[in-house]
Amino acid sequence: MPVQRINPPELFDSKPVGFSQMVVVEGETPSVHLSGQVAWDAEREIVGKGDLNKQVVQSLRNIETALGYAKASLKNVVALRIYIRQDVIHDTGAVTQGLLEVFDDALPCATWIGVPCLAREEFLVEIEPTIDMSIDAR
Repeated sequence: MPVQRINPPELFDSKPVGFSQMVVVEGETPSVHLSGQVAWDAEREIVGKGDLNKQVVQSLRNIETALGYAKASLKNVVALRIYIRQDVIHDTGAVTQGLLEVFDDALPCATWIGVPCLAREEFLVEIEPTIDMSIDAR
């Protein structure tokens, strides 16, 4: 099966760091795998420094952007693994508010995981989606 490695220009260039933002395995129902997303913009600038809610929203918007390159949408997201830095995991309202703002009533299931740190000190959250392309996302 053909495989596409996609690095959308709206997201930071992950190749120098050693990974692709997204891999799509083509087939009757494509398989889409997306790297965990943080609150970096395309220039590797943090959006919402020190603000968990803004970082959740930016991370989810990055997911949304990437999915567009796979002809998918947030409606194809069925589950989330949300890695939250332990020193801010108590701020559940910030995470909940971000999820509701982006997904509205089409909320995926989610697992929240407290971690001592993420790849960069300024990252408060990293979100990794599970994507189901069999869902009609129109």
